[in-house]
Amino acid sequence: MNQVFRPNRYRAGLPVVVAGLLAAVVIAAAQSSERPILHTNEAYIEELSRTTTLAVDDPLAVFIFVLNSLPDRVKVYPTENYYYFSFIHDGTPYSGNIRIERNEGDKVSLHFAYYETETEWRQEENAKHVVLDASQGVTLEKMEPLLYRISYGDKSVVFALNDLSQVKPPAGAMAPGEKFIGPIFDESGIRFFLVYNQKTKIFLYVLDETVKVAEELFPYQGTNRILLGKRTGFAYYRDHRLDRKILIGVYEDNLRLNTYFDGPFDQLPDNFIEGEALRAAIVDARPNLKGKIDRFGRSPDGKVRYAIKPYMAYTELRNLDAVDKCASDKIDAAIYYNCFVAEKLGARKPKP
Repeated sequence: MNQVFRPNRYRAGLPVVVAGLLAAVVIAAAQSSERPILHTNEAYIEELSRTTTLAVDDPLAVFIFVLNSLPDRVKVYPTENYYYFSFIHDGTPYSGNIRIERNEGDKVSLHFAYYETETEWRQEENAKHVVLDASQGVTLEKMEPLLYRISYGDKSVVFALNDLSQVKPPAGAMAPGEKFIGPIFDESGIRFFLVYNQKTKIFLYVLDETVKVAEELFPYQGTNRILLGKRTGFAYYRDHRLDRKILIGVYEDNLRLNTYFDGPFDQLPDNFIEGEALRAAIVDARPNLKGKIDRFGRSPDGKVRYAIKPYMAYTELRNLDAVDKCASDKIDAAIYYNCFVAEKLGARKPKP
């Protein structure tokens, strides 16, 4: 796998309409007996047409707007504790997040980021990121291990982090030599198990099917081994040796634009990493990083984080053929799982 670092300070979201649809999917998954939530073009156009007042160049002003717009309690689904939001101001869509970041020694810090939503025809500009604390009048209070209260002035919001502490891979879902690093809830609404094989020195993301998968999978033409997510574009491979599906690819445009569908490399299981498990695995795979990363895989200044991206970035579905050919030919268990790592396969690799 490429030794690639990723920015650790902000994450993009989707335009407001698509973000709303994703929220509906997550809500529908939790409340499967209810009817769908309807979104209309009329509401979208009326939101675009509104004249709004917001000092978008002032991060604290935007934070206050976001916090005051939230209910008294929210659920943070992604496992790197990003609470994503989007809004439209004077016809321009913005994306951003509030993040409760875990640090060494069980310490936490509060990060806030936002930016004009990136598109194919205009790259992200003027992204703003701040670390908020009492010096700006913002407080972060730990109520319980996975429950925090964020306050500014008279407004307080309780942020309930996603409790996956009891989630483990089922029997038969782990290959010999693999170690379970932790459970992942991706911002796409899909759950994974992050595993590391010390013998082969590779990480894999295995689809968590202990819960209902929040999308429909369909087979890629020409093979019954590759499955694609209709909503996310995630590509999976049905393991020849075990009853499990391994993430092998994401659509490159989603990766480049930093959308909800860029794959789980940016939602590591921070709240559930046991001791030195993640750092030990990274250093085992990349010995030159010994002494250069914390237990979350971050650099000493916290600005970048080691990117665990074994999956490929595909532009056409036929890019996935190489995985199927490799896995069908490799009967030696020692090299079989290399077929699902883009670098070892020689396929297109995700960009930093």
